[in-house]
Amino acid sequence: MGSMNISLPDPMKSWVEDQTKSGRYANSSDYVRDLIRRDRARREAIAEVQAAVDAGLASGAAKPLDRQVFKERMRAQYAGK
Repeated sequence: MGSMNISLPDPMKSWVEDQTKSGRYANSSDYVRDLIRRDRARREAIAEVQAAVDAGLASGAAKPLDRQVFKERMRAQYAGK
């Protein structure tokens, strides 16, 4: 595992130390790793939503919903399972 040294302003350093004192994290490295994992997951979720929005926009103008056709498709989809 690689190592990295970072400099933090005193209030941030105190915050990190308080998080480790709470018992949730074994040390400051655990806390920083958790922050990085959460940031990566958040960015991946945002990218997934953005991809869905882009796909929706690229699919063209919205068309009126035909409820009967929708119901038939749903029944056919679940009947095959």
